[in-house]
Amino acid sequence: MTPTTLLIGIVGDSGAGKSTIATAIGQRIGAHRVTAICLDDYHRYDRAERKRRDITALAPEANRLDLMAEHLHALRRGESVTKPVYRHTDGTFGADEHVTPRGVVIARGLLSFHTERLRMAFDILVYLDPAEALRLHWKTVRDCAKRGYTADEVRAHVERRRADSERFVHPQRAHADIVIAYAPPAAAGTDAPLELRIEERPRAATAERGTAARAELVGAVLAAAERARWPLAASDVPRTRDAAVPGSVRRESP
Repeated sequence: MTPTTLLIGIVGDSGAGKSTIATAIGQRIGAHRVTAICLDDYHRYDRAERKRRDITALAPEANRLDLMAEHLHALRRGESVTKPVYRHTDGTFGADEHVTPRGVVIARGLLSFHTERLRMAFDILVYLDPAEALRLHWKTVRDCAKRGYTADEVRAHVERRRADSERFVHPQRAHADIVIAYAPPAAAGTDAPLELRIEERPRAATAERGTAARAELVGAVLAAAERARWPLAASDVPRTRDAAVPGSVRRESP
């Protein structure tokens, strides 16, 4: 069956900029054509239960991956789904929500490419791989401002999740069609853009689709990556010489 909806999947560690890139892509495509969902909604346990079980949100068993895949494939067929809702503000679940896809669905999450069935739901797989110092800065700012954590709690949280991040999140980079890597700006100044490296390596399965619609999505992702360099740049972004990526924009092949 020919899919009626196109899906863009965005994966990256916590604080990697998934929401920012998803928003930029949606603006490029047109809000009236886009449905955006957060796949953190498919966490199996709330924050208190994860703490009690001594498990992190990055562990596959802490997520309803089968339901996630079922819903993504349904959205791809143009079908509506009723999905769970996870509230990051307090780490609890809210009421389920009904989602009807528009022409393009942008789905962001931590484990969206973990299984073959999940990967096959997407037309474009995007992995965000910012410099670690930059990611930690973004995560700290976000979690303190929006999720009620202190900076010390964020640092402890990062350390506790590090092993699961390396085991479950980072390997998904190998499955991506497009890898977007940001680093602190090489030039000083509040208006300096972030350094950006883009690696493109489309999967054979998606390359065969080769439609104009998919080409439009790729163009939107690349344009959004460039656009997102600017609002993400800030005077207090941590700067380390070895984190900077030479040049402005590079598009690489494997």
